[in-house]
Amino acid sequence: MKTYNILFLCTGNSCRSIIGEALASTISHGRLIGYSAGSKPKSDIHPLAMELAERLGYSSEKLRNKSWEEFASPNAPQMDFIITVCDDAAGESCPVWPGHPATAHWGFPDPAAVVGSEEQIRHAFEQVEIGLRNRIEFFLELPLETLDSISIKHHLAEIHKNA
Repeated sequence: MKTYNILFLCTGNSCRSIIGEALASTISHGRLIGYSAGSKPKSDIHPLAMELAERLGYSSEKLRNKSWEEFASPNAPQMDFIITVCDDAAGESCPVWPGHPATAHWGFPDPAAVVGSEEQIRHAFEQVEIGLRNRIEFFLELPLETLDSISIKHHLAEIHKNA
């Protein structure tokens, strides 16, 4: 079984991309290695994103805010797939990625922007987790080894549209 590197991008790298990294790494049973980064990373990971990652069994020691530039360098792990999870990051000029990975946009509202009770905020984080989990599970059903990059890109877009 081939292992694939998948990078989740957001602007702040504090919530949605962190959740994507943790989910991809834990629910894929070794098929995916999740990474996350941001175009303008915040100084801290949101506590609810950290809590969610730990609940999934993902080590909090692996989580830190990172700039996407870190993954554009020659020494970085080569990505097979890059998924933007916020509309701001999708619209920004991204670095040139080594290896020309398949890219897609799976946008979600920012759960950290939710104003309300603790229950409402937790619900927003849970909605991002459910949405990303569903998309990653659909993605893992694909016969990645037999698909070309154009087909994979098409499937990534369809997964978001139909999830």
